Amino acid sequence: MEPMALFAVSVLAVSVFLLSWAVFAGPGRARQRTVLNLSRGMYPEHHAVEAVVPEDEETGGTLATIARKFTPAPSIRMLEKLQIKAGRPQGWPLEKLLVAKLVLGIGAALSSLLFVSSTTGALPVFLAAAVTLVCYFVPELLLHSRGQERSQAIQLELADTLDQMTIAVEAGLGFDSAMARAAKNGKGPLADEFTRTLQEIQVGQLRRHAYESLARRTDVADLRRFVRAIIQADAYGISIADVLRTQASELRSKRRQRAEEKAMQIPVKVIFPLMVCILPVLFIVLLGPTAMNMMEAFS
Repeated sequence: MEPMALFAVSVLAVSVFLLSWAVFAGPGRARQRTVLNLSRGMYPEHHAVEAVVPEDEETGGTLATIARKFTPAPSIRMLEKLQIKAGRPQGWPLEKLLVAKLVLGIGAALSSLLFVSSTTGALPVFLAAAVTLVCYFVPELLLHSRGQERSQAIQLELADTLDQMTIAVEAGLGFDSAMARAAKNGKGPLADEFTRTLQEIQVGQLRRHAYESLARRTDVADLRRFVRAIIQADAYGISIADVLRTQASELRSKRRQRAEEKAMQIPVKVIFPLMVCILPVLFIVLLGPTAMNMMEAFS
């Protein structure tokens, strides 16, 4: 084996090992203790047990430091923003994402270098550069996809959650108590966001700021509109029950309109697979025998 190929294979093996560590390694002990302390008292019926995961934290910190040093600051800020929108998925801390970006970029670059060195022409070089670029931005793509799914789930849950809060407010509960009940009964990302908002209010943050943080974290247009309505109702003394009822009705109407819009888009989306996959086969079946008979007649 040539020295260059041997070196590339060795680096790829190390890269695969580091990538496996970055993806599958459990959270550190300090992080587990922090999460345990924050979760105490939230769910009395469940007793949290601290799990001890053997991990070389010094090595992990060194890799994260190196990855942060070689990652541009705008890319780090983009990852943090995407993490917030995706709800900070468990097991995907920023350090592991930075290590994964570095390892994937190096591994893809070395593989592309081997591929380009064994071929000639401009197309392999273009493909190698494209593959390297895509591999480097895989963490951003995964977080963006997860954030989109989470935003869609919040959008679908919002109308029903507002109906529950409307019933609770009309029954005599305050807005915060209604939000707490909706968060307790719910299980999706919207319930998690409501829980976090209530925790921010409990630690002393202003309600207006907590609601605005909720709108920024989720980045859902309907939820932003609802938050603005709640802030205005709180500022001008408008009945919260009326605001909730109006917002829930409007959200249900918009949800029905979105469903009708998607249903109307189906015929347009079907045209391309119909023309590419079905019509050619249909033409072959119908016109094939005729073409063969004509060829035999004129031969």
